Amino acid sequence: EVQLVESGGGLVQAGGSLRLSCAASGFAADEYAVGWFRQAPGKEREGLSFISVIHIKPKNADSVKGRFTISTDNAKNTVYLQMNSLAPEDTAVYYCAAKSGIFLRPPSRDYEYDYWGQGTQVTVSS
Repeated sequence: EVQLVESGGGLVQAGGSLRLSCAASGFAADEYAVGWFRQAPGKEREGLSFISVIHIKPKNADSVKGRFTISTDNAKNTVYLQMNSLAPEDTAVYYCAAKSGIFLRPPSRDYEYDYWGQGTQVTVSS
C-alpha cells in the first residue's frame, strides 16, 4: 500500500523559510515521481515542483523558480520542498503527490498523479 505523509508546515513571517517533507512508502525501489502542489482557499490547485526520484530530474513551475527547491533523499524515501522568501500569497495547504513509474521528465499536472498525501498547512504572515 502506497502512503505519503507530509510534514513541516506551519506559521512563518514573510521573508522566512520552511522545508516540507514527504515520506513515501509502498513503492518499488525508486521507481516513482513526486510532485508538490498547493491549494489556497477559493483557488485552483497549483503545481509547484516535481521530481523523478530515480533520475533526480527536478522541474519547477515558473511561479516558484528561484524560491522553491525540490530534492530527494532516496535512502530515507523522502522528498523535500525547500521554500525561501515566503510571501503571504504562498499561504495554502501544500500536498505531495506521487506516481509509480520511471520518468525522464516528471509529470507536472495534478491529474497525472495517483497518490496524494493528507496536506500540510503553510501560513505566511505579513
